[in-house]
Amino acid sequence: MDARNEGRVYVRRRGRSTAAQERALVELAPRYVVTPPAHGRDWDEAFGRAGPLLVEIGFGMGDALAAFASAHADWNCVGIEVYRPGIGALMLACEREELANVRIVEAEAMTVLRRHRAASMNRIHAFFPDPWPKKRHHKRRLVNAEFAQEAARCLVPDGVLALATDWREYAEQMLLTFETSPALDGGETGRPPERPQTPFETKGAAAGHHITDLAYRRI
Repeated sequence: MDARNEGRVYVRRRGRSTAAQERALVELAPRYVVTPPAHGRDWDEAFGRAGPLLVEIGFGMGDALAAFASAHADWNCVGIEVYRPGIGALMLACEREELANVRIVEAEAMTVLRRHRAASMNRIHAFFPDPWPKKRHHKRRLVNAEFAQEAARCLVPDGVLALATDWREYAEQMLLTFETSPALDGGETGRPPERPQTPFETKGAAAGHHITDLAYRRI
């Protein structure tokens, strides 16, 4: 089954693609957009090499993923996103910076995690997932007990799960969720060097939002 059609994806309407992003979606997608490997397979074929694997869930406009890929040329970097202007923006950044170590999966994140081989990811990033602040929408949030279980299953021993949010109540929910996960150890941290300050974060901080970073290690 096509991962894009498995499960329901909730996406806020956040503007339209620019002409350059539309061009990228047509011309660059064959180079960067891939189907994730099924259970038991790895990413060697998609990248043409073996290497430590970073998976960023919901990369937005791709700022953090492009920065990590640029600073870690030996890593294979996969971004999961359904927001098409963001996919276009990341492909443009990869073309501009000549990043050969980035691939994109246009799919619902949990579908990809459920199908992924266990103990195969070295890092998982989820920076500023939609907080869905209304109580009736909390079920749409990325971080819940199933996410914690699947992230832990996919990480190698000592692999790292890093998250960030500018919604304090969501941060508190994350902390409670991971406290009950026997396979993950960690908690609140400062902003890590691998997460650059994005325009989204700058805007949130200017509005008085508290930025919370969390990091967990696979036991």
